[in-house]
Amino acid sequence: MNFLKTTMLLAALTALFMVMGFSLGGGRGAVLALIVAAGMNLFTYWNADKIVLKMHKAVEVDARSHPEFYAMVQRLAQRADLPMPKVYIVDQDQPNAFATGRNPENSAVAATTGLLKVLSHEEVEGVMAHELGHVKNRDTLIMTMVATIAGAVSMLANFGMFFRSNRGIAGIMAIFIAPFAAMIVQMAISRTREFGADRSAAEISGKPLALASALAKISGKAQRIPNPVAERNPAAAQLYIVPAGVRQMFSTHPATEDRIAALQDMASGGGADGWSGRSDEIGDMGRLKARRSALDPTRSR
Repeated sequence: MNFLKTTMLLAALTALFMVMGFSLGGGRGAVLALIVAAGMNLFTYWNADKIVLKMHKAVEVDARSHPEFYAMVQRLAQRADLPMPKVYIVDQDQPNAFATGRNPENSAVAATTGLLKVLSHEEVEGVMAHELGHVKNRDTLIMTMVATIAGAVSMLANFGMFFRSNRGIAGIMAIFIAPFAAMIVQMAISRTREFGADRSAAEISGKPLALASALAKISGKAQRIPNPVAERNPAAAQLYIVPAGVRQMFSTHPATEDRIAALQDMASGGGADGWSGRSDEIGDMGRLKARRSALDPTRSR
């Protein structure tokens, strides 16, 4: 169902791009927009990981330069039955992480120096399991394609503001409404994928509360500590485990407290879903609930 929903939303986003093409150039414009969308996705398929890593000035690490962190990712990849991804570190104070790559065989995961400083070993493990969950679910390619098309819709809208032909009220409405519609579709796809990656992380690491604790720790810091890459490229916000500098109403991610609640539910379910209901994890649930309440005092569970 998750795959079907994502496919339908991606098709809707492509159709929206064609509508923009039609509003600017009629039938030929729609066909051209479809060709451009296909070309952008083909380019993204082969080059997205390189672009994302270069944009963040990410530095590849190995077992010699960062033995503990590299061994952690290697161990998690084995548990997830995934090929070993390339591992990167981004020199950035904001605690965050992301995954990229067109498929599990050509994937990369990255963590910021801020994340490695702020979180405990088990919390970092939960975060990296989340990123490997994206790789396992093939989210990295889908989300990059979505960001590419959504960005193109906004670009066409800006272009149409200055060079639109006289196509009446329908064309004007398309120019103004399309970017908001693209943003809504992008958010719908991203939020579905984040819940899926959280669940995969719990299955891979066996420690859902470690990820919940990590989310609680870094969510506030991700809003307070600047992220130069996200400031220059707002579309990059959807890459991170917690989006940087984006108000919740316009966030590509579910509310952090909702993600924590879902992970707590997984932990309380015990081993039935593929992880151990360890006594120390269950004992931490009270503290996590208190921290979740601090994130949003209006919510209780």
